[in-house]
Amino acid sequence: MEAKLVPHDVKYAERMFELSSTPEVSNALGLKISDVQDTINFIGFVRKEEEAGRSYSRVIYDNYEGLIGVITLKDIDLGRKSCHIGTWIGHEYWGKGYNQWAKKEILKTAFQVLNLQYVFAGAKKENKRSLKAQEKLPYIRLNVESDFPEEHHKIEQQTKSPCILHLIKKEDFLKWCSE
Repeated sequence: MEAKLVPHDVKYAERMFELSSTPEVSNALGLKISDVQDTINFIGFVRKEEEAGRSYSRVIYDNYEGLIGVITLKDIDLGRKSCHIGTWIGHEYWGKGYNQWAKKEILKTAFQVLNLQYVFAGAKKENKRSLKAQEKLPYIRLNVESDFPEEHHKIEQQTKSPCILHLIKKEDFLKWCSE
């Protein structure tokens, strides 16, 4: 794997549409994408959110495979020093290590560049694959819904589904990185 995180660009729109519109990905995310123009609109939205300081999103790009997926720090709140993380990986790349690699890279940005203290990771209760992937992260605190009810409510409102909420704390992640 020779991967990197790169800014969104319309040149990735066709591949992003192709990967995100497979049933495995679109059903897990609840996406309603009908054509490449929807993906181009999404890229424009991502850029506006970044300009406003509300998100930091990158394409997961492999030098040999091309676009693999997308990873995003969203709902960035510099006052509360927190955000939520979201990732999707093209179905053909599941189980190949891209998710853990991309999370490690973007969490470095969250904690070392943006100086956040908390990154919330959640998923719909029915999205067993995403929850299992999160549980494998050695630096994550599981099932923090009762400790952060507002954040739990926020993710359930956004997804319109029952969700599980996990937490990555800056100190836990940086300690893990230094081991």
